[in-house]
Amino acid sequence: MKHRIVVLGAGYAGATAAGRLAKRLHSDDALITLVNADPDFVERVRMHQLAAGQDLRPRPLREYFAGTGVQVVTALVTAVDVDRKTVDLDGGDSLGYDSLVYALGSVGADHGVPGVSEHAHSVAGKQAALRLRARLNELSPGATVVVVGGGLTGIEAATEIAETRPDLAISIAARGGVGDWLSEKAQRHLCGTFDRLGITVHDHIDITRVTAGAVIDGAAREIPADMTVWTTGFAAHPLAAATALQVSGNGQIVVDRSMRSVSHPDVYAVGDAVLAEGAGGKPLRMSCASGGPTAWQAADALAARLTGREVPETTIGYNFQCISLGRRDGIIQPVTPDDQAKPTAITGRAAARIKELVCSGAAWGIGHPTLLMPSRRRHVAATGVAESGLVTPRRG
Repeated sequence: MKHRIVVLGAGYAGATAAGRLAKRLHSDDALITLVNADPDFVERVRMHQLAAGQDLRPRPLREYFAGTGVQVVTALVTAVDVDRKTVDLDGGDSLGYDSLVYALGSVGADHGVPGVSEHAHSVAGKQAALRLRARLNELSPGATVVVVGGGLTGIEAATEIAETRPDLAISIAARGGVGDWLSEKAQRHLCGTFDRLGITVHDHIDITRVTAGAVIDGAAREIPADMTVWTTGFAAHPLAAATALQVSGNGQIVVDRSMRSVSHPDVYAVGDAVLAEGAGGKPLRMSCASGGPTAWQAADALAARLTGREVPETTIGYNFQCISLGRRDGIIQPVTPDDQAKPTAITGRAAARIKELVCSGAAWGIGHPTLLMPSRRRHVAATGVAESGLVTPRRG
């Protein structure tokens, strides 16, 4: 009987894990099923572009995985029973598994701020970005847009919208300083870009409520907002916390260095769903930059255990942060492996071109999960399966 591997979620991490497993395991011995709610691979790093009115290239998952042996199922995951090893899908269908790769990712976090769910938009996913896009199209010249959140997502959303709709009054509000983790050179360039695009910056302001026409801080001061875009971070998809898996306080699955659940050894977690230790002992941040490496780690570890080979373990670290500032400007911020900004930075059109190459490369990597390195599909070994803790070894 084939070893059944179910991968939940086909974002950067899940799709990469599924494809890499198919490159590592012989199709005679392993059945890999990839479950995703959308029939297309969604380039989440481009959601600010989609929201601003740009049309993205469709990337059907079935085309990505044609000929790989990976079975693509388009369905919404409604429940996971990690004790019975089953996954429930909308429509009443259910899948059994021997190994599970959980990659359902994250959702936008509202941090319990009143009015966010009722009055704010986000770029946390495809449907959210399309709703934001529709609302932008309704706004008349002179309307006010407030982007709440001064991180990468907020900066990219504010600049993309400002470049696309120069007739709107765009501002960005952050609890700390907008982009204050960047090097001095990068911060200077960012400030210059905000000035060029006419974006007003509200630093060190804690938004405590959102209404239909404004955002309000803790001192009851209002910033007018015909539309609010909420980009204050992400939260783990809530499904993991509803299972028997050990999760962290924010709902991420706790894993060892091979991305295997510390409570259920037949479950691996990757991408935004995982609480994993990176360079310097720091948790990896929710990002595309973490998604790929965690997927490589999990797929290689699972394949190694199934085939009776040594389990590889590497420390995941970062090299740079990429920020688009519209279509013709950007910042490439080199960082230390534990994600601290280095003094230098690449800015302007050169940075925009590099960012575009990175985004295109991330999508290309879904179809090339071993990055063109030689690979060999190995047979599942009975001893390897037993030693992995995935099944009980036969006796006699």
